[in-house]
Amino acid sequence: MFDFTGQHVFVAGGTSGINLGIAHAFARCGAAVSVLSRSQDKVDAAVAALKAHGGAVSGFAADVRDYAKTEAALKAAHAAHGEIDVLISGAAGNFPAPALGISSNGFRAVVEIDLLGTFHVLRAGFPLLRKPGASIINISAPQAYNPMELQMHVCAAKAGVDMVTRVGAMEWGPLGVRINSVVPGPIKDTEGMKRLAPTPQLEQIVTDSVPLKRFGSKDDIAHCCLWLASPYASYVTGAVIPVDGGWSLGGTSVSSAGMKALLGG
Repeated sequence: MFDFTGQHVFVAGGTSGINLGIAHAFARCGAAVSVLSRSQDKVDAAVAALKAHGGAVSGFAADVRDYAKTEAALKAAHAAHGEIDVLISGAAGNFPAPALGISSNGFRAVVEIDLLGTFHVLRAGFPLLRKPGASIINISAPQAYNPMELQMHVCAAKAGVDMVTRVGAMEWGPLGVRINSVVPGPIKDTEGMKRLAPTPQLEQIVTDSVPLKRFGSKDDIAHCCLWLASPYASYVTGAVIPVDGGWSLGGTSVSSAGMKALLGG
């Protein structure tokens, strides 16, 4: 259904979890794929896995908190595969903790990875995008609009990410660039869900709270990204799209319960 042959897709944070699943989806659809992560070992492993699809793949080790290194990685990807058609910002950090248990450095780290890192990827990547027609996708989280206990730092950071999406859509739309946020819900086999629901009992509580009565898969998120990056979504920009089986409709009580249980509260 989707063909990205001849296009270049750059995925920040694309060496693990949901973001690696997104990179695999675009590689399967024929795109040249570049991934970025802090860990060179993770970069090497992701590149090896993505090459199995038969297309061009590059990987770069850089911390999105460092603008100069992020910019250098994007420029290297541009040199290798040409203008970037799809730019995905998915690097994120998280740890559950009450507000009184978060240090200034801990709060800053999450905000810098999630929010400042997103700005760095978008700001450094913009000159390298294929314009008009490029698509930017930010990977957000339900904490952006649902307040959750033990997640003050993440709520603040992800709310900022969604505002970056909306303001960017307004400013860059006339320049031929669309920007949207994708908001994953409970996704199976991810680090986030291991932290939120570390026991079978908590997994069942989460499942029961989802209107579709199941966990999502990494492919569910990837398929939304494929659509957003395709001509089928050519009139969609500034959108914040939950891909969560309706989970966010029920509020945050399960999220809080899961994180409290994790901390033994």
